[in-house]
Amino acid sequence: MLRHAPIWLDRFPKSKRAAYPRWRGNAETRVVVIGGGLTGCATAYALSQAGVPVVLLEADRIGAGSSAASSGLVRGDFDTSFEATSRAHGVRTARILWQGARGASLEFAAVLRRLSIRCELAPAALLVVSREEDARKLKREQGARRAAGLDYPWKTTAAIRRETGLAAAGGMGSRAFTCDPYAACLGLAAAAVARKAQIFERSPVARIRDRRKSIEITTATGLIQAESAIVATSERFDDLRALRRHLTSFHRYSVVTDPLTAAVRKEIGLPTAIVQDDDEPSHLVEWLKDGRVMVTGGDQRAVAPRAQPQALIQRTGQLMYELSLLYQAISGTMPAWSWAQPYDATADGLPYLGPHRNFPRHFFALGDTGHGPSASWLASRLAVRWVTGRQEKGDEAFGFGRVL
Repeated sequence: MLRHAPIWLDRFPKSKRAAYPRWRGNAETRVVVIGGGLTGCATAYALSQAGVPVVLLEADRIGAGSSAASSGLVRGDFDTSFEATSRAHGVRTARILWQGARGASLEFAAVLRRLSIRCELAPAALLVVSREEDARKLKREQGARRAAGLDYPWKTTAAIRRETGLAAAGGMGSRAFTCDPYAACLGLAAAAVARKAQIFERSPVARIRDRRKSIEITTATGLIQAESAIVATSERFDDLRALRRHLTSFHRYSVVTDPLTAAVRKEIGLPTAIVQDDDEPSHLVEWLKDGRVMVTGGDQRAVAPRAQPQALIQRTGQLMYELSLLYQAISGTMPAWSWAQPYDATADGLPYLGPHRNFPRHFFALGDTGHGPSASWLASRLAVRWVTGRQEKGDEAFGFGRVL
């Protein structure tokens, strides 16, 4: 039976899901984090580890939104073109961005291990492949990254077939990790609480107001005054409507199949790499431990709530068909889970991680969801440096300074 829910959330035992109280009353703290996904929980953990008093407010349940709906791929780059970024912002800025993403992916994995968070963390190889006879565009992208000193080897047709079972004209390799993003989020939340962070669920923020000497966060049942706020949610507040022009809302879809039969697995072989093709929008194909396949893609502009169920059904069928075009042997396999992941896209395909000149007490982590957990961890490190006044050279490259 097909279930329209993220596999990570649906299979996680309810008895092991921590419950946090609602926010009630009035109080003061140093920092308020708005949003309880991976970015928010990672930031709350990092701030509490640095000894900064922090309150996290989540509108629904911790980790149950976009984080639980992500693919769980901890990539060491951004899901956009390095070559285009270099043209738009310069090679130096592009190199800072990509090096930051790579460092964040390694540090994120190290923190999960150090905290003993059980989230199925495992190293993985990511191959971006071109199925067209003319792979020159992808070769230029790989060449631009190598020229900037980044480690992205070129993969031959024979190597791609050996690692993925696909016939491709060429490919670009990189190192990555996979994890259960929902379990990782819950683990970081628990680690933050253990370091005296305060977390509240079902506490949607109604207003954010910048006062002369503080910032004021209003919920339905109380108010918090703080020195600063970390905005780590895609929810659009009226107080921040000036930022809407920087973002476009999208939905991305994921489907997990039934376990493949022994005959299908034999015909396909045993792929050892995660595949991302160069279609627009691209497809991401991951092989799960229990013999299932997860395919992610089908991105489209966000649809109205009333049309979302029908859109999910349509995209489920579309992704299963497109998966069968990649691996013909999978044709006839049924989907077991499918879901949509909302995310915000930015003008240049890169997240905005930093302050905005019109909001001096806000730090924004916007547009990071589509790039996976490493972007969430990167946002948390930048936020801590901003709060503690320890910014590093190059931090401005991750924020609004690229476009303002």
